[in-house]
Amino acid sequence: MAAGRLIVCPTPIGNLQDITLRVLAALREADLIACEDTRRTGTLLRSYGVSAKLVSYYEQNEKARAAELVRRMHGGDVVALVSDAGMPLVSDPGYVLVRACVAAGLAVEVLPGPSAALAALVASALPADNWRFAGFLPRRRAELEAVFSGMETLVAFESPRRVAASLAVLAALDGQRPVAVCRELTKLHEEVVRGCAADLAARYAAEPPRGEVVLVVGPAPSSSGANLAQAVAAVRDLVGAGARPRAAAGVVARLTGTSANQLYAAVIAAPADAGDSASASR
Repeated sequence: MAAGRLIVCPTPIGNLQDITLRVLAALREADLIACEDTRRTGTLLRSYGVSAKLVSYYEQNEKARAAELVRRMHGGDVVALVSDAGMPLVSDPGYVLVRACVAAGLAVEVLPGPSAALAALVASALPADNWRFAGFLPRRRAELEAVFSGMETLVAFESPRRVAASLAVLAALDGQRPVAVCRELTKLHEEVVRGCAADLAARYAAEPPRGEVVLVVGPAPSSSGANLAQAVAAVRDLVGAGARPRAAAGVVARLTGTSANQLYAAVIAAPADAGDSASASR
């Protein structure tokens, strides 16, 4: 029997009408559909009159299920891979299966479709010629500062409970950094709020957002010698070694070309240990 293949099928991120005709055709053709949540995928399929055999495929069973699906494809089955929303593998399960198919010499077909990251990038009105997708933002302060230090537009997923805290870290680095908080994209209560990091950090500290959130952050301003996040980290290192914050900020500012007042404010507003303890409680 001829070998089967894997079809990677993106699904709507909110509005069910965003599914493509090619994806519907692939789902109807497939002998088996691997999905994160069989109930959620079942709802999507029923809305389009698609009848198919479903099998669960999620982070905890990826390795075992991937081996099983590869055997099915070697036997001639066509397997469609979907996640609960958007493109599989993009902060969703699927990497293990795609790698296993490639290693086994099986064909992998990827269909285009809805993407929360792309929708948010365009809706943000921030530069889209040079951008980076970071998946879910890290929790530790030092790692978060490093992510925010990039010289390109940043697109990332964030828990609604962490939006205010993450924006506070960004505001400590640069309160005027442009940000767009994109919420519930393509759904009934879709909302895009644009503003500077300081204003949006205060807004969401007072009233956390609800639903699925994508953050889009404008590029970090260039600096001579080191970026702002690295400069702040250097000041913290000096303070940890016993230096006074104001003096440490002045020294690092002279070496990096950054603002001494900005460095001092960032260190005083959110010490490194406070950020780490906050992330540990998440």
